[in-house]
Amino acid sequence: MGKLDGRVVIVTGAARGQGEQEARLFVEEGAKVVLADVLDDQGEALATELGEASARYVHLDVSQEADWQSAVGSAKDAFGKIDGLVNNAGILRFNELVSTPLEEFQQVIQVNQVGCFLGIRTVAPEIGAAGGGTIVNTASYTAMTGMAYVGAYAATKHAILGLTRVAAMELAGQGIRVNAVCPGAVDTPMTNPAQLDPTADPTEARDAVAELYKKLVPLGRIGKPEEVAALALFLTGGDSAYITGQPFVIDGGWLAGVSIV
Repeated sequence: MGKLDGRVVIVTGAARGQGEQEARLFVEEGAKVVLADVLDDQGEALATELGEASARYVHLDVSQEADWQSAVGSAKDAFGKIDGLVNNAGILRFNELVSTPLEEFQQVIQVNQVGCFLGIRTVAPEIGAAGGGTIVNTASYTAMTGMAYVGAYAATKHAILGLTRVAAMELAGQGIRVNAVCPGAVDTPMTNPAQLDPTADPTEARDAVAELYKKLVPLGRIGKPEEVAALALFLTGGDSAYITGQPFVIDGGWLAGVSIV
């Protein structure tokens, strides 16, 4: 038996990176997964690979309320119910805070913060109607501390923790648990944009990132998206049945303190 047998879960940002690995793992554990993203070609390809019986792809711009309503309808048409949500979609922009254009700041808020809010607001009633379930929000290491040059991103991730705690309190009576994963650096295209640059040497880019996090992270390496997926699985499955309203840091010890070595 799988840990998610009988569950139907929407995963946003599921076409690549952490979302892709979450979708793959959830299907392995018996869930029906609705893959939601704006990267249609990659999302469709992944859904085809996972199989129609287990996965469907829907186009979802998480900042758009109408897209959420459409995604919920597609999920119910395909699998009859929804009892899980992983709010994984997000964007990252690097900029000095005082140099950040308002348009850029608002764009990050719309995707990361408003997208999470709309996901909770739209999907929670469906989860309640299904008899309860789980919501996992993707926050960040930066939700627990500060980091220079990612002011917009850090602000939205702090906000996601607030949404997580309030939602956990308000939805507990409907049998809905709400928690947050807080990854540090993870080896995905968002953390390492060189993965998306066709002119970059992938080995050189990966080696540079590996060397950076060897110095920064106590465990001596960047995280793997599969490791974040395993945490999302724990928070979605029955093993975490008495946990709600909590942030879970997964960062190789980065937040623990500063090394002088």
